[in-house]
Amino acid sequence: MTEYVAPAAVEIVADQAKESASSYLRYFFRYGEIVEDFKNQREALELKKERVDTRVDEAKSQNELIHKDVDNWLTSAEKELKETQNLKDEIDRVKCFKWCPKWGWRYSLSKKLAEKIPIISKLLETSNFAQVGYCRPLQGIEFITSTDFMDSKSSKSAFNQIMEAINAKGVNMIGLHGMPGVGKTTLAKEVGKHAREQKLFDKVVMFTMSQNPNIRTIQDKIAEMFGLNFHTNTEEGRAEELFRSMKGMNKILVIVDNLWEEFKMESIGIPFGDEHEGCKILLTTRRQQVCTKMNCKEI
Repeated sequence: MTEYVAPAAVEIVADQAKESASSYLRYFFRYGEIVEDFKNQREALELKKERVDTRVDEAKSQNELIHKDVDNWLTSAEKELKETQNLKDEIDRVKCFKWCPKWGWRYSLSKKLAEKIPIISKLLETSNFAQVGYCRPLQGIEFITSTDFMDSKSSKSAFNQIMEAINAKGVNMIGLHGMPGVGKTTLAKEVGKHAREQKLFDKVVMFTMSQNPNIRTIQDKIAEMFGLNFHTNTEEGRAEELFRSMKGMNKILVIVDNLWEEFKMESIGIPFGDEHEGCKILLTTRRQQVCTKMNCKEI
């Protein structure tokens, strides 16, 4: 029985065979060129990784946090350098048999090197980081020293009322008022500490107001806690930058201690109410009328 093979099928097989042979010859006869390219690219990656490592060490010495993409790049670069070290060693072994190299060995190594070159090249292209680190946001140092919380029924009751108000929908501002020395600040710190430890908010910040508050100083303190660097110099411009930064977080607790009179939080750059329903403000004051004027839920 005679089998008939269509001319088209023969042509396809011939093309595939030709392509396979061409690929083999390309890897074999361009071996020296491929090796040189590989060695140059790998050496460039080693040098680049050293420079990035140095910048990362400098950033860490300044107590900065390292950007995620920088960490990921270093991990990938380290992985490629380790993997290609074996290929580099294999190149040296091939040199030992240069008068009588095995064709299959040479082809196989050339192919492996050619496959690694674009990977290394891509790492080099993505290695130019404008910054490797950023300022570590402050965690609200005031809360760390809040160990003198009064373990009394009145304090517990007030604490529970505040936490209930903070978690209630539709309540944006809570006012804690009372005479000097009754423990308002201590209670507010304990609320902040609890909220942060329980991860009830994405960020908890606290600052103290004076009778003549310095807006720029307050803005600087909040910005530092958010890891924000201002690009404008006016109070209004800084307030807008702070506003945008805080809007980027879903839930924020802002504790304003020792407020003396009605104050517009927008002048600092704090969004709340319809502007940011996830931002809750807890303020302490010795004057009940301050709570009333600012439409607080009073505790």
